[in-house]
Amino acid sequence: MRAITRTRHYARALADARRHRTDLLGWLIRRPWLLIGTGTYETALLLSNRLDPRLKELAELKTAGLIGCEFCLDIGSALAHSSGLTERQITDLSTYSTSDAYTDQEKLVLALAEAMTRTPATLDLEDLRTRLLTSLSKTQYAELTAAIAWENQRARLNQALGVRPTGMADGMTCALPQRPEY
Repeated sequence: MRAITRTRHYARALADARRHRTDLLGWLIRRPWLLIGTGTYETALLLSNRLDPRLKELAELKTAGLIGCEFCLDIGSALAHSSGLTERQITDLSTYSTSDAYTDQEKLVLALAEAMTRTPATLDLEDLRTRLLTSLSKTQYAELTAAIAWENQRARLNQALGVRPTGMADGMTCALPQRPEY
């Protein structure tokens, strides 16, 4: 059921794209194998639904904000709204550790996204993994880390190619790029 709901959310977000719809496709069509690989991995993550989609969307949005990918923040904000994240959760991403908008588990997920996005990683991943595994199964944790790692790849690729926001989150609260404290 989660896969169907998430697929509907993605379809609705893509249908709301108002401008720059073909930026990414215009680049990847030049390398069909990369287009196929990207589509395959996106589909695998979309259909991997052991983890609460809210946690996955929260982690991906935090990652996109740290990297500063405007396209990822656009689609991520639209998907975050669809999955039930509040406006405050979307706007408090940069101050998550002191915000009361998040549960302890959500703060750990955001800390993991931050740790996996920093270069070099400066936070203790072993400690975060241990703490998250008290509330997540190993399957859920693997899905979460795969989503964060993919968002890192996706956001960096989109930035390098100049993929622009499409307006999927127009009229909604949108997450903003964050200045990482390296």
